[in-house]
Parts: sequence; structure tokens; C-alpha cells
Amino acid sequence: MAPRPYSGRTPEPDNALSNATGLDLSQNIPTIAIVDDDVVVRGALKSLMRSLGYDASTFGSAEEFLNSEQFSRTSCLITDLHMPGLSGLDLQERLIAQGHRFPIIFLTAYPDEDVRMRAMKAGAVGFLTKPCNHGHLLDCLAKALKAA
Repeated sequence: MAPRPYSGRTPEPDNALSNATGLDLSQNIPTIAIVDDDVVVRGALKSLMRSLGYDASTFGSAEEFLNSEQFSRTSCLITDLHMPGLSGLDLQERLIAQGHRFPIIFLTAYPDEDVRMRAMKAGAVGFLTKPCNHGHLLDCLAKALKAA
């Protein structure tokens, strides 16, 4: 039997689309905002999120994210803790003050228990040390999106 020619379109799945986190993505594709001053980290996280079927947007600073319209479409925020300008904690505080309560996952190369407790008390769903285990990140992401 000869192979079928490529039609130029992606076939629709017969059942609900799901991803590695086990969430049904057939209705609304979650948008993950990634804020990190390291361009390599941003790119890697964006690639990972897209490979899982999510929409992903990246920002080089907390200020860039706050000045965008992205926060109104954000399902979950993954942010670095230590960045020039506003820190990840500062970003969390500003978002809460503005009434934006979407789940936040923190990534840091400099873990500090007091800072972790402060972030978690304010509602963070994860506080991971760089380089982070992708399994732990996916667990936090699944928890975040189920809560959203």
C-alpha cells in the first residue's frame, strides 16, 4: 500500500488531548509565563512547556512581564527568584496587590529557607532549586494548573 500524501494539516485526535501532566488540553490550552533574566533558562523552559502542549511566553524581567498584557492570560507563572530590578518575591507581591492570583512556581540557584517559607505562605505552589529536576517541575505545574 502506498503512503498517503501529506495533507498539510494536523489530524484531530479521536479522544481528549492530554499531556505529561495528565491534564485535558482539548478545551483551553494553558498559558505559562516564564520570567528569568537568563536567556538560556527562558529558552529551555519555553521549549519544555511547548513540548508538553502549553502556550508559553518568556520575559527577561519582572518589569517586562508586568508591563505586558500577558498576565491577564496567564494560567501559571514560573519565575526566577533573584533578578536585576524586581525579584521574584517582589513580582509575587505586586501581582497579589493588583488582584492577580494565578499559581506561581519559583526557581532559584540560591535557596534560602526563610525566603521559601515567605513565598509559599503567599501562595506559591513550588519553590525549586536550579538546576531543577524536570519531574519536580512537572509535578508543581500539574498542581498549579489543577488549582487554577
